[in-house]
Amino acid sequence: MKKALTIALVLLVSLSLFAQGGSESATSSTAKKATKVGFVVINDESDQGYTWNFMNGMENALEQLKAEGYEVELLVKRNTTESSLARDNNEELAAEGCEIIFNNSYGFEPFMLEAAKDYPDTVFVGMTNCGSQQDNNPNTHNAFAAIYEGRYIAGIAAGMKLQEMIDTGKIKPEEAVVGYVGAYSFAEVISGMSGYFLGVRSVCPSATMKVFFVGTWGDATLEEAAANSLIDAGAIMISQHSDTTSPALAAQKAGVYHTGYNTDMTKVAPQASLLSCRIDWTRYFYTFIKNYIDGVENPADWTGTVADGDVVVTELNTAIAAPGTQEAIDKALKAFHEGTLNVFDTSTFTVDGGKILDHAFAVDSDGDFTADKDEAVWDGVFHESYPEFQSAPYLTAVIDGIEWLNAAY
Repeated sequence: MKKALTIALVLLVSLSLFAQGGSESATSSTAKKATKVGFVVINDESDQGYTWNFMNGMENALEQLKAEGYEVELLVKRNTTESSLARDNNEELAAEGCEIIFNNSYGFEPFMLEAAKDYPDTVFVGMTNCGSQQDNNPNTHNAFAAIYEGRYIAGIAAGMKLQEMIDTGKIKPEEAVVGYVGAYSFAEVISGMSGYFLGVRSVCPSATMKVFFVGTWGDATLEEAAANSLIDAGAIMISQHSDTTSPALAAQKAGVYHTGYNTDMTKVAPQASLLSCRIDWTRYFYTFIKNYIDGVENPADWTGTVADGDVVVTELNTAIAAPGTQEAIDKALKAFHEGTLNVFDTSTFTVDGGKILDHAFAVDSDGDFTADKDEAVWDGVFHESYPEFQSAPYLTAVIDGIEWLNAAY
């Protein structure tokens, strides 16, 4: 009888402890829930490019967080212009209880920083921005990725196609002309297009590139017109730092080739588009939100890379790609992962009509859009988006072989 009573008491205590443990687990899970996150975006998902890519990363991150027991409510302000509307949308989201607010456009930064001052308990994150490096404000953060690495790989695919056309006699070496649709004449665009051009040149040494800036991040009509102007100027390969798929469609209509940005454009232009490069924002959004909820400090400035899986290229369109392209891409990817490939190795390009780039500053300390501190060139490499400086690109030198047809600031 005593033995039976002892067993019963042990079982009762065990069940009690199990119940207490379950209660603690439920309490912990509850503490993770109901975090409001805001997102201010420049377009909407229908652009099939820039904003779509950001929203895709956010949705993937939220799915992962939900699977781990975190509940996040997302509030989005779409089609926000780079104006006081950006400040208003940030302030509205903060007033609605958002604890973190992400902003996906460079031009939102000054307005975001104004809102950050008025809402010191809210965390504000500027994608592609650099302000939090200088403002000494604990509630602001920056994030970008080394997309110039992805563009370099896309450039390899483009250059392989151009070299194939040269080798088969379809074009002369001097006819290997790339046309690049750029948004603005900013460092972000200059860095990306330069990385792309160096990727092209790594496999097609005779290639040159013409650039047309449209003066907006996303306008399908202007992007199409720019692509057509470049094609009229002799371009037989189109690429872009712009937000819509219209350059891909223009390339296909004209019977030339294309590489894209932010989304797989082979679906809309299968006879023209070789592949695209993009930033996969999933890991950053997931980690930042999780860290915030768990009380772990997030870095003020973050840079993703190919090696970390944050910069990726879409599947190669093998139906039109040159033979050996995938092997060339794989070789470059391996080198990035091993840390042996530097896109801006100064032995591979010149500036100002044949000069070696031996000096360039990285950081703009006074907000005049001109870098004035922190030397970015050493050991024969221009160190773009260097973690000790800032994630936002700062290359502004014009590489020989690239011709600007206009400028837009």
